[in-house]
Amino acid sequence: SAPRCHLNKHLVAVRVLKGEPAELSCTVSKDEVTGTWFKDGLKLTSMDGVFFEKEGLVHKLIINKAEDIHAGKYRFEGGDIKTEASVFVEDPPQVDKVLLKNLSVPTVAKAGQKVKIKIPFEGRLPVRATWLKDRMELVDDTRIRVDKTETFTMLSISSSERKDCGDYKVRLKNDSGVLEINFKLVVTDKPQPPAGPIKIVESTANDITIEWKPPKDDGGKPLQSYIVERQQVGKNDWVTLGETPRSCTTFTTNKVEKDMSYYFRVRAVNAEGTSDALESDEVKAVSKDSPGAPDPPEIVSASRDTITISWKAPRKTGSSRIVGYIVQKRKKGTMAWLPVNSVPIADKKLKMTSLKKGLQYEFRVAAVNAAGIGDASEPSQPVFARDSMESPGQVQDLKVSSSDSTSVTLTWKRPEAKDGSDVKGYDVEMRSSNNLNWTKCNALPIEVTTYTVKGLQAKEMYFLRVRALNDSGPGEAAELEACIEAAPPVVSPRLLIDDTVKSLLVIKAGNTIRVNIPFEASPDPVVTWLKDGLPLPNQATINTKDGTTQLLIGAAELTDSGTYTVELQNGLGKKEAFSFQVQVTDIPQSPGPIQLEENVPNTVTVTWEPSASEKWENNLYYTVLKRESQKGLWHVVGDLIYTNKFTFTKLIPGRDYYFRVVAKNNLGASGPSESVQPWRIGKPKAEFQVKPQKYRRVNQNQPPRFLVPLKPHVVTTGSECRMSCAVGGHPPPKITWYKDNSDLSNDGTYFCTNDFGVCSLVVLGVTKHDEGEYMVEATNELGRASSKAFLTIKGNN
Repeated sequence: SAPRCHLNKHLVAVRVLKGEPAELSCTVSKDEVTGTWFKDGLKLTSMDGVFFEKEGLVHKLIINKAEDIHAGKYRFEGGDIKTEASVFVEDPPQVDKVLLKNLSVPTVAKAGQKVKIKIPFEGRLPVRATWLKDRMELVDDTRIRVDKTETFTMLSISSSERKDCGDYKVRLKNDSGVLEINFKLVVTDKPQPPAGPIKIVESTANDITIEWKPPKDDGGKPLQSYIVERQQVGKNDWVTLGETPRSCTTFTTNKVEKDMSYYFRVRAVNAEGTSDALESDEVKAVSKDSPGAPDPPEIVSASRDTITISWKAPRKTGSSRIVGYIVQKRKKGTMAWLPVNSVPIADKKLKMTSLKKGLQYEFRVAAVNAAGIGDASEPSQPVFARDSMESPGQVQDLKVSSSDSTSVTLTWKRPEAKDGSDVKGYDVEMRSSNNLNWTKCNALPIEVTTYTVKGLQAKEMYFLRVRALNDSGPGEAAELEACIEAAPPVVSPRLLIDDTVKSLLVIKAGNTIRVNIPFEASPDPVVTWLKDGLPLPNQATINTKDGTTQLLIGAAELTDSGTYTVELQNGLGKKEAFSFQVQVTDIPQSPGPIQLEENVPNTVTVTWEPSASEKWENNLYYTVLKRESQKGLWHVVGDLIYTNKFTFTKLIPGRDYYFRVVAKNNLGASGPSESVQPWRIGKPKAEFQVKPQKYRRVNQNQPPRFLVPLKPHVVTTGSECRMSCAVGGHPPPKITWYKDNSDLSNDGTYFCTNDFGVCSLVVLGVTKHDEGEYMVEATNELGRASSKAFLTIKGNN
């Protein structure tokens, strides 16, 4: 006989977005097979948007534009073959692209204005809409309201305030997926008052200078200016003195009278308006005509007989011009100041004699005008009355401590101690072997006894020398020569990414983020780290050494999630980069309370309040478990559930069902939320009778007989046992079950079914007490038949 037809390729389940095309296809081994298509058990002859195609051995069912009506289980049959697969039509939430583009630009409102942001959406109902601001879910209050219908969701703010500024997110979710929309709201207002207090920088008989700080909040618009006003104590009127630009926070007014008291106030101005005022305490215009204090005088020169000093005029000259200066001196360590000149000198330089050799002196200066002698300056630096000291000696033990292809590090010891030769620093000089001129390497005196000379050429010979310095100048040089190493070969920056470096890190909140990135490069490259294209936050530290750069964040927070990039770049401009994702998450919080409802007869629909972790966890899903007694084992009945609802259909009347729900993500599962009361469907009171067809042919009556007998069972304590057999006979026999010869008809522990002759006895949560011999008896008016089997119970360990 000819070989039978068989399937070369079965139908495969298809998931398709609503409105997109879909195709089911299978391949058979014979070309003459025509075949028939079925949907949900019904033969397909014609259906809107669906057509059939046969190309040789390939049979296709093509859906031009998938709609909800097209979802279901399809079957292809032809000859001896049969194959089936499901089509799932996904309809996730969608929002108009023009609206999304408009929301990418910040929404700007003035304080006090109404704000309404409406987002129409499409997608399979129900669609759950959640609004978040700065990662926290928005809740209705006296100003803010969130509305949702089956076609749109809307945020309404009745009177906007500055605190409404921030980053907002709308999360639309149904059983086909999640859509998140981000936008920014900016609320502008007049500025806050300038920050106080108002300081009085200067107060004289002729003018008063005040100072303040910019406001802590500029109202979202740049400051334009400050308005300064004045009120005389005892009067009601405020007088506007003038304005200052936004960069200037001081103001001087000469509109004051001697010995009168005033209040001042300052307001900030931006494009939205003028702030409330910052007011000063009472300020008095006091007469102070004598000069201010000059800066401390400087020492020009010193010897055992004379010391010469100089100074500058004070910034505050008083009410009249300065006519001269009074100079005072004291021995260091004493309190008493002695005058050097009794008549003011007009010059700002003085050479003093009559000093005691070897003593240390300090000097100060006061300016004089028509009002008298002003405040004295701070003391000068102390200075000895003695001749200049000798130059310092030669540095000791000058040597090269390390070198590479571009630099040399020198170390040395101080010169031997000599009287009066205090070292104030060092100079380092260098010259190459083909140059006779010495070049100074340091701009300021070096205070330590080591120095690195940089910018040298590889494979060159250099001469280096070091001199000690004191007040008399440089000492004798110590000299050495150094040969620079050959430069190592240039190695372009290269990141050594292997299996230990992952492109996605999922980190539990509070744990350490530590990422080591090995690399090779010569010379050492510049290493730059970025997060989402911006510099790293303060809590992140970077350590780069020995060909490895490390990112370290001690205690990860949810805000540390993002894209991290490490870049290497050398002096030639060559660059290499590597990016990886970090997702900071946490074990989810438990779902809310559970409710059980019978929406469809003989089923139970489990609904629950969402876990609070849905606000920050995109990959969160739920698992539903059930058990059939208070101490039985929990069994998973639904997994990977992205909504807050699940319907369980495999109910057996008369049993108690308990349900629990847990939230899960990549890190693990939350604690369970459990139903409070068990769910039960009562046993039907009347037996389901199948009315036999009446045949007009010969008598079909038969005595009972077992088509499939009972079989022995071995089950574990606590599990469910189902013992089944098949019985024939006409009229349909009456079925009775026995255990150890005892009738079980009225025992509620057991559940009996008879479906068209297939008879089952179900034992719930078996115990050792259920072990024994079971018998099923079938009887009708023509006779009796029975079948026996033994049930053995094993411990669950």
